[in-house]
Amino acid sequence: MTATDRTKGLRWDCATGLTSAKADDVPGPQGALVPDTLHDCDQIAVVYDKGQTPPRITIAQVSNSVHTVLADGVAVAVVARANGPAPSASDVLLVERSC
Repeated sequence: MTATDRTKGLRWDCATGLTSAKADDVPGPQGALVPDTLHDCDQIAVVYDKGQTPPRITIAQVSNSVHTVLADGVAVAVVARANGPAPSASDVLLVERSC
């Protein structure tokens, strides 16, 4: 699946976990869950500030079915799954905040 195909059905207007660009109390990357209307899985996105280097995404296994998504070593999401493959760093969308 190409990157364009992967992002085609994303509903950014329904994303959870995003705060406003003026949220000075939330420095660094932020995690968000973005609903996907065309595929059978929602997407994890990490939003970072404009002009900053994109964060390095890593995945830490907490248990067999629970994984933590880290951006530059800071937890931004926890994924619990009943079945299917564990998330990988390439599954996470990196989004540069535009303002």
